[in-house]
Amino acid sequence: MTRVFIDGEAGTTGLQIAARLARRDDLTVLRIAEHERKSSAARERLLQDAEVAILCLPDDAAREAVAMAGDACRFIDASTAHRVAPGWEYGLPELDPDARQRIARARRVSNPGCYPQGFVLLVRPLIEAGILPHDLPLRTHAVSGYSGGGRALIDTYRGLDAGRQERWNTRSYGLGLAHKHVPEMHTYSGTSIPPLFTPMVGNYYQGMLVHVPLFVSELTGAPTLEHVHGVLERRYRGEPFVKVWPVGAADAVEAGFLDATACNDTNMIELMVFGNDRQLLLAARYDNLGKGASGAALQNLNLMIGADERTGLEPARTRAGAPA
Repeated sequence: MTRVFIDGEAGTTGLQIAARLARRDDLTVLRIAEHERKSSAARERLLQDAEVAILCLPDDAAREAVAMAGDACRFIDASTAHRVAPGWEYGLPELDPDARQRIARARRVSNPGCYPQGFVLLVRPLIEAGILPHDLPLRTHAVSGYSGGGRALIDTYRGLDAGRQERWNTRSYGLGLAHKHVPEMHTYSGTSIPPLFTPMVGNYYQGMLVHVPLFVSELTGAPTLEHVHGVLERRYRGEPFVKVWPVGAADAVEAGFLDATACNDTNMIELMVFGNDRQLLLAARYDNLGKGASGAALQNLNLMIGADERTGLEPARTRAGAPA
């Protein structure tokens, strides 16, 4: 019975993780009393008692929690604080063939960000295969449901009046081109140039799309659509939570539209390749609250405690933390 403490359980990701762990009989979840949530002494006591602490906190609070615990427990940090920090293992099991072993051995694992997972899993295999030059400047465009902004943004969107419902349908942000996920995308994708990242938030609760557009003429050897797709298909063959659709993903497209919400309440990430003989579009679809956050944390926890990686993530569809 592994003792797990979710520091920040009251947040969006923390609630999702807690709901998933509540169905487990191989874990003991340590809980902080409501009146002690802001007590540093109470948090420190639980961190010292836990075998694994999952941090669902703002960056500064996550750093504080690590300092409090010292070497008393292992960590999964869902904040941005340690994603490119020395001494922390990047918690993306599908990153490379040895990633699971590194995560299983690690004492400190940084849970990946939602947007970077799609970008990294699309781009890295193509760079490693020599198709995509590592020094090619890349652009990536993405949209997420408003739950990706946490409780404050959720409350804002749920409180919109009729006029703002229409005007706030889809909004771009990160317009200074210094989004906090860019260092993570740069570090783990294999590209030598930080990508130009333009995210958007949609007026819906959860689900995301990540797109990476490419010109065939910029790629090594001018590969065909089928060749690029084949690299991804071979790389992720047998992965329990990655689906590579056939070229063009015809069955995933409805009347010419790609739905951002089709993977909601699952831990799946779907990868697709669209295009023609001149242009390609790489696409990833997944749940920003599932594979993008709580599901990834459970994958990492399972690897760290020696459980089956799929434990608590099957059946695929759940409603943990869904809006009322």
